[in-house]
Amino acid sequence: MANKKVVVAFSGGLDTSYTVMKLAKDGYDVYAACANTGGFSPAQLQKNEENAYKLGAKQYVTLDVTHEYYEKSLKYMIFGNVLRNNCYPISVSSERIFQAMAIARYANEIGADAIAHGSTGAGNDQIRFDMTFLVMAPGVEIITLTRDKALSRKEEVDFLNANGFTADFAKLKYSYNVGIWGTSICGGELLDPTQGLPEEAYLKHVAKDGEELLKITFEKGEIVAVNGEAFADKVAAIQRIEEIGSAYAIGRDCNVGDTIIGIKGRVGFEAAAPKLIIEAHRLLEKSTLSKWQQYWKDQVANWYGMFLHESQYLEPVMPDIEAMLTSSQRNVNGTAILKLRPMGFETVGVDSADDLTKSKLGEYGEMQHGWTADEAKGFIKVLSTPLRVYYGIHNDEKR
Repeated sequence: MANKKVVVAFSGGLDTSYTVMKLAKDGYDVYAACANTGGFSPAQLQKNEENAYKLGAKQYVTLDVTHEYYEKSLKYMIFGNVLRNNCYPISVSSERIFQAMAIARYANEIGADAIAHGSTGAGNDQIRFDMTFLVMAPGVEIITLTRDKALSRKEEVDFLNANGFTADFAKLKYSYNVGIWGTSICGGELLDPTQGLPEEAYLKHVAKDGEELLKITFEKGEIVAVNGEAFADKVAAIQRIEEIGSAYAIGRDCNVGDTIIGIKGRVGFEAAAPKLIIEAHRLLEKSTLSKWQQYWKDQVANWYGMFLHESQYLEPVMPDIEAMLTSSQRNVNGTAILKLRPMGFETVGVDSADDLTKSKLGEYGEMQHGWTADEAKGFIKVLSTPLRVYYGIHNDEKR
């Protein structure tokens, strides 16, 4: 009988390296698949391929889904100005969903009997991978050696070394997840809730002094230019903004959030591009959207981000929310201007033909043109009616 086919979601780290070698030793035909959502350099991908074959993989493939990730997720997170807890750009959470989807599609294409990943039983990623596989690759076995055997790092390293594979799997003080929508940082001082991360924990440091303006131009909510340079490729535009902002070490913060399994988690991050793009986009929306467009968009965007984090991307309501977010962007056109400086930035203004502050009916705090003084007094009196009714009856209540 032919060996069973197993697709291993391969990142090149310790857990997935162990998984590839152990399953190959156990008689599986191992197909190592690295789903790239923008976090791997060409050199890293080349190293992954070399190591996968050394570990015993029958086949290695890189599945580049960076642009799919933008079109099906990042675009809507920008439309919604999505920040978890008003802080964290949902980077790793959303990336994992698209990595899992790519792995599931690949497993179906090659007729795999099983899919394996290296998640432990203590985090969110096990849920994101398993749920996606259960829905998109029904009937395909899910193998999680690290989780099921409660393996220690030492056990995995010893197994690899005993079978002739050596690599630098030293336990580092910090662990990093690098992606196009930011870098998350775990471990170290973050394990102590009274401490923040020191300078050396960050991958990007201040490389520029002084101040400079950053101008991001949007059409229907999507980036089309950065400092006047046109970008048809939205991923390239994000990368350009990251290059500019990271030189000032912009976008650092820590977030304490609730994991899907119910415990609290603390993570540091550096995310220059997401922070700059979201604040520029939000600034432009303040001038181009109506009051109630902003209000309702915020409500559904909050749910969109929550569902992404909670591994509910495949929930049927998600395209409905995306349709509303897309519709809200029809007049979000123009340029948002930010002023950058080391470790921070401020919003400056917008230049947009759809700027609602340009109305000829009046200038806020200055002069009205669309109504008379008497009409204003009448409006205010009518507006006060419910309060005058209430306190006229309950005149003993004091505020």
